[in-house]
Amino acid sequence: MSSGTTEKSWIDTELEDDFDEELEQELDDGRLPAILREHHLNRTKSTIDRAFYFRELLRLQTELIKLQDWVVHKGLKVVVLFEGRDSAGKGGAIKRIAQRTNPRICRVVALPAPSSRETHQWYFQRYVPHLPAAGEIVLFDRSWYNRAGVERVMGFATEEQVEEFFRDVPEFERMLVRSGIIVIKYWFSITDEEQQARFLMRIHDPMKQWKLSPMDLQSRVRWEQYTKAKEDMFERTNIPEAPWYILEGNDKKRARLNCIAHLLSLIPYEEVSHEPVDLPERVFDPHYERRTLPPELYVPDRY
Repeated sequence: MSSGTTEKSWIDTELEDDFDEELEQELDDGRLPAILREHHLNRTKSTIDRAFYFRELLRLQTELIKLQDWVVHKGLKVVVLFEGRDSAGKGGAIKRIAQRTNPRICRVVALPAPSSRETHQWYFQRYVPHLPAAGEIVLFDRSWYNRAGVERVMGFATEEQVEEFFRDVPEFERMLVRSGIIVIKYWFSITDEEQQARFLMRIHDPMKQWKLSPMDLQSRVRWEQYTKAKEDMFERTNIPEAPWYILEGNDKKRARLNCIAHLLSLIPYEEVSHEPVDLPERVFDPHYERRTLPPELYVPDRY
């Protein structure tokens, strides 16, 4: 076998690994318990070609790496909020954005329910420590807009607290922008029927049941209340400094591509030149003998 053939085979293997990582997630999305197969036939199918989706996703993820380098190079501070109904596809989009970026630069923040101490703090206080420093991108999987959505609808916040939030949040976000933080807000929108289908998937799929909480089930019951809360939120918090962007989420693949492409379009960036890297030669010590380690230290080679 020639050296050229060997090198090509090695490169092909690496590229296949890149595709496989996404394919594993894609196969997981497509797995259906038998009880849901008939129901699934009535759903609107994605019309985007799978091969095109994979190629475009990898192309956009390559651009995200360039954006990441630019953010570090220019010392930018970026906050991206992901909001939407339960099962709207926020997590899938965040996963694809963060999939190939540096986790020290592009961080995902998904805060749990507030502690008893946090409920008595200034409302925004628990979010402030997670805001980016220079050269960082922070992706909030749900954010301070919990107060305008789940907390309001489920009665975890009083109307006075909600009203105070609506008065404060525009000024809070303007303050962030004045401090040099780029604030981007996405709302993932899905239909009633699509949410029902995704919830059924979570109920009947043991590998996805962890995604379903009692709050999710209540969100089905209170669909119209969430709709009214969302409309009120848009009306009162869509400010020029930090506008809302709505993503149609029924087609997961299109939503992911549209989200990444739009995010890239909001922050002008250039490719950052890097110093060429040369792999140094390994140093060999002719007097060193590698010790034989006990076999019980090794993980069994089952595959």
